[in-house]
Amino acid sequence: MNGAEVLDVGRDAIWLTIQLSAPVLIVGLVVGVAIGLMQALTQIQEATLVYAPKIVAIFISLLLFLPLMGALMSNFMNQIAARIAAM
Repeated sequence: MNGAEVLDVGRDAIWLTIQLSAPVLIVGLVVGVAIGLMQALTQIQEATLVYAPKIVAIFISLLLFLPLMGALMSNFMNQIAARIAAM
């Protein structure tokens, strides 16, 4: 492998990491903003109120996006295996 191929694999790995984490992070962000907005509107300033809904939402999003994440990781592994076999 030359330097360009190594950089290409590294770039693909970073992009895969972003693709794997983005759905769960976006769900956490949306739930956190919604709870924060509700707290601001109702003037309930309980710091621990955010955690339970956010944990439940992230758990549900992990269950929903797990097949997508598995397919992405499987595809990446097949690409890496094909590159190793081509050497």
